Amino acid sequence: MKTLKFKKSKIAIALLSFVLSLTMSAQIGGWNPELESEAKETLQAMIKKTPKLQSFCDKSYGYAVFPKVTKAALTIGGAIGNGVVYKNHVVVGTSRLKQASFGLQFGGQQYSEVIFFENQDYFERFTNGKLKFDAQASAVVLKEGASVDVAYQEGVAVFTSTKGGIMVEASIGGQHFKYKPKSK
Repeated sequence: MKTLKFKKSKIAIALLSFVLSLTMSAQIGGWNPELESEAKETLQAMIKKTPKLQSFCDKSYGYAVFPKVTKAALTIGGAIGNGVVYKNHVVVGTSRLKQASFGLQFGGQQYSEVIFFENQDYFERFTNGKLKFDAQASAVVLKEGASVDVAYQEGVAVFTSTKGGIMVEASIGGQHFKYKPKSK
């Protein structure tokens, strides 16, 4: 029994290490124009898939686009991704998303995520590191041709679009963000 538990722990650690290695960036001390380009393309693709997102984009105070979030789990799970933060449709910085979860879960997947901020207060909570999503936070998963009737919940609206992978999950956890302003 203990051997099985030890093997599961080793597999979970290996999966999480793999996730981290996939998302490490070669960017050192500078701006990553490739990430900015990927964020623009991701947002355009999500709007094309679900045109109603354009109204969120137009009316929001700001938003963060994570082109690729990589998630892996075997009882213990983790996700990580890098994104670009916009205020008034202008790039103001980058953000790193980290997520940890525990529960009945297995697999791996990649998805894109965009977070719209309703007003300055919620945008500043995000950029100050005070906005965290807990287990009750919900994201709308975008599907081709599906209608989206969503309102802001506690100042944010979150949308995801699956890129690939398989994930079976019934877990608890949360997302945390670290913001870095763009140097001028």
